[in-house]
Amino acid sequence: MSSQSYLQKPPLTLNPSILSPSRSSPASFQINLFQSHQKPTQNKLNGCKNSCSSLLPAAVKGGSSSGILSAIGRAIEEEEEYRKARAEVHKKSVDLEGYSVEGISIGGHETCVVVPQLKAAFDIGRCPSRAVHQNFLFITHAHLDHIGGLPMYVATRGLYSLKPPTIFVPPCIKEDVEKLFDIHRAMSNVELNLDLVALDIGETYEMRNDLVVRPFKTHHVIPSQGYVVYSVRKKLRKQYMHLKGKQIEKLKKSGVEITDTILCPEVAFTGDTKSDFFLDPRNADALRAKILITEATFLDECVTVEHARDHGHTHLFEILEHAQWIRSKAVILTHFSPRYNIEDIRQAVSRLQSKVSAKVIALTEGFKSKYS
Repeated sequence: MSSQSYLQKPPLTLNPSILSPSRSSPASFQINLFQSHQKPTQNKLNGCKNSCSSLLPAAVKGGSSSGILSAIGRAIEEEEEYRKARAEVHKKSVDLEGYSVEGISIGGHETCVVVPQLKAAFDIGRCPSRAVHQNFLFITHAHLDHIGGLPMYVATRGLYSLKPPTIFVPPCIKEDVEKLFDIHRAMSNVELNLDLVALDIGETYEMRNDLVVRPFKTHHVIPSQGYVVYSVRKKLRKQYMHLKGKQIEKLKKSGVEITDTILCPEVAFTGDTKSDFFLDPRNADALRAKILITEATFLDECVTVEHARDHGHTHLFEILEHAQWIRSKAVILTHFSPRYNIEDIRQAVSRLQSKVSAKVIALTEGFKSKYS
């Protein structure tokens, strides 16, 4: 549905021969009762009783008017649900803990999540345009729905005269990624300039003087890893906390190291993984990052936990089971199976929200509402 058609929805009307809203549309009646689609207050609704009944045939006046008003109320509620669903469909980003997070992640189709404040994209999917302007790209594994747009990402940055990006990959795929770029250079007769970094689990890379990144172990059907981006802060050492400003300044000038470097986990991205990563104590930083971006491919009883695990994915039921380990302030769920719609995903979010203190958000771009 285009944005134009959404803004020009059919008026809220009533079919007196049916006396109940049609199920084919959240508001399909035959007599135009309201020009506005905003939900009226109860006082306004009560005030409509006389004017409404003057518009209705004699056969439906009298004792049936309360049933008609009830039908109108139900239709208005459906109208509000429709509006919420459409807002979710068109929503492009979420703002959480000082970061905006946007992108698209549909299981088996494409995954690319962008955090502009970090100048970073996590996986590249089919190379959505918003990813092109991110200087850092973190690849979790080599499945095409996560890496397929890699040559286009580098080529488009060159087309826009942007500086060569820094691309992080698991060490075991670096050689094949280099071959991939060589093939595209030969086929296209173009320069593809990039800095390809094989970053292994436990290693640290300085993105800028106040940001570093470390990979952590994930569990997919092929080699994979997630990433935690940390802010770098200086903290005055405990033994100097009692000193005054001039004394501290004197120590600094004398060459004494008076601060410790503190790494604070800001954003963690898991990519595709089984739920095992929740139970690995080495992944504690990912689970206490301000924002945890993790997959929830399957959401209901129609797919078993065993099926999710056999395919290297996480079921929502497993996240609910391990929710006690989540210390993040916000959790973004991604990589839902395309079998689900916006309403299914919203229900899943509410189930997890009841288990954690973190704010839970779903990345739903590309998914349809049942009202579409």
